[in-house]
Order: sequence, then C-alpha cells, then structure tokens
Amino acid sequence: MNIWYKYFVTLTVTIILSWPGMINASEWKNPELLIDAKTLNKHINDKNWVVVDCRSLKDYLKGHIPGAINFGKRCKKALRDTTSRAHRDAAKYEKLFSNAGIENSNYVVYYYDGLKTLTDATVGFWITEYLGHDKVQVLNGGLDAWRKAGLRLSTKPSMREKSNFKSKVNYSRYGATDEVLKIADGSLKAVQIIDSRTKKEHAGADIRAIRGGYVPNTTLNISHLDTLASKKNPKTGKMQTIAYFDAGVVEKAFSSLDKNKRTLAYCQTGTRSTMTYLQLRLMGFKDPANWDDSWRIYGSSLRYPVANEQWFNFAGLNKKLKKLEKKVAKLEATK
Repeated sequence: MNIWYKYFVTLTVTIILSWPGMINASEWKNPELLIDAKTLNKHINDKNWVVVDCRSLKDYLKGHIPGAINFGKRCKKALRDTTSRAHRDAAKYEKLFSNAGIENSNYVVYYYDGLKTLTDATVGFWITEYLGHDKVQVLNGGLDAWRKAGLRLSTKPSMREKSNFKSKVNYSRYGATDEVLKIADGSLKAVQIIDSRTKKEHAGADIRAIRGGYVPNTTLNISHLDTLASKKNPKTGKMQTIAYFDAGVVEKAFSSLDKNKRTLAYCQTGTRSTMTYLQLRLMGFKDPANWDDSWRIYGSSLRYPVANEQWFNFAGLNKKLKKLEKKVAKLEATK
C-alpha cells in the first residue's frame, strides 16, 4: 500500500510540474537574480532600491517605471565602448555609479524593453557583479512584463543624490584573452567555452573582424537568441522569440555542460555573452565568466589561432563602396 501511495504522489507531482504554466523561477538554482514585475512594484518607493532603465534617454523620457533612473544613454553604451575593458575601468564605474546615486547597500535592478535592449540590461548585471556588488537583479520580461502586469509608467525623470560607490572586484567573473589562448592551444582543458554568436558567425560566413571562425576547442556554439522563451505569433502562426528567461529552455540549451567547471562565454563584443553569463549564474554554474575582449579583438589579432579561419573580403567591400560612390555622385549631379 505504501509503495502504491509513493507511486501516486510521485506521479501527481510529475504531472503538476510538467503542466503548462507551472514552470517558473523556482526551477533556477539562483532564482533571486531575476525579479518579476509585481515584486518590483512593491519596492519602487523604497530608497534602498535603485531601478535602472537601460534604454536610451529618449525612450526613457517617453515613459519608464516610476522612480527608475537612466544613465543618459543605453546601458551598453554608458558602461562600455570600443576601448573600454572592465578589468581596467573599475574607477570609471565607481564614478559612474556614484554620480547615479548607487550605493553599496542598494538593491540594483536593471530592466530592458524587448530584444533590442535585453543585452543592455545583462551588460549592467555582469558589470555590477564584476564590481563585487551582490544585490543585483534583472526584471524578467522587462518593460513588457511591467505593462502586462497592468502597472503604470511615469514620464517624470528621476535623479538620486550622489553617493560614494566602492567596488570589490570579483576577478573570477572576468574572462581574459590569455586564458582563452590556453584553451585554444589545448593547454587548459578544464575550462568550458561557449560561443554565443550566431551559427553563421561561428562558421565564418558572417565576418565582423579581420577574420571569421571561432576559438579552437570551443565547447558549444548556441546563439543567445536560441536560449530565450518563445510563443506563437497570432498573426503568422509561427513561433517567435520573446525577451523572457525560461528555466526549461535554458537548461535544455546548456544541458551538455558541466556546472562544476569554469565556463567562459564570448560573442563579437562581449555583449550578447553577458546574457549567457546571467543564464549560467541562474543555473548555478560554480565559476562562470564573460570574455570581455571576445571576437572583435581575438579575430583581428593575426597571431591568435582560429578554427575554420575565414578572411574578411576587403576586395568585395571596395567594389561595393565604389558602386555606392557612383550612385552618390549621380544623385549629387541631379541636384
């Protein structure tokens, strides 16, 4: 009788957990890294909470979560540029955070609006964790989730008093090119490396540096967009990617990896891979990191080894530029 009772309970729990809509944040190893709209709404008037709108200032002014601040530009532009590197810019971030009024005691929540600014929020998340701040979250679903929860927006800009933010850099969150080179030459085999770019970029068909291809001994290539939730488009009937983190989708995407091993993520600029970094943290990977240099630096450094190496077609680009110059000249001649 006890055996049948245990079987019944096990079966019932299995059915409940597999029922549509029952998959939720509780499946994450670290669910506290995401926050839902209703929970965030309870804290928008709490002075110890800082909500950061990661969109452009123009979009922020059109309507934002009440009390949210903005860095004056999109987060990935405010926190990074073509020369910026997290490992040498701790003082820069301390100044930026202090000017924004972020204190070490604050809970910091980054939010986005759709796929366009999703990685802006994850850049903010990674940078903040790299600086050693352990009270940082991302609003799952972003502004779309806020709207769907029936919550209001504000057009009134918010500013906080300047603070004195101090970093306690967590160097393990940073993936360095020196470490990647050891993976590439096979001398460092205990580290997993994920290419978060598209299949075309990985294969060298879409070249965005001097060379295309991928880092030798890359463990897994999966586009960051292929790790997000999806839903059926009512107009087309086709499945479309939505900017929402789903534990089941993410776990399936990275099921071949060992959570106990150090794991680096990279993309073209180290931006999309910050989303992968957040997902690794959510799943409970013990030693995840984002490779800051990524392919923009690696693929343009001729001394670095590249798998399936493809060279950028400068001759083809020159032909296109010449054709464009002729078109421009014709248009100017008709003025």
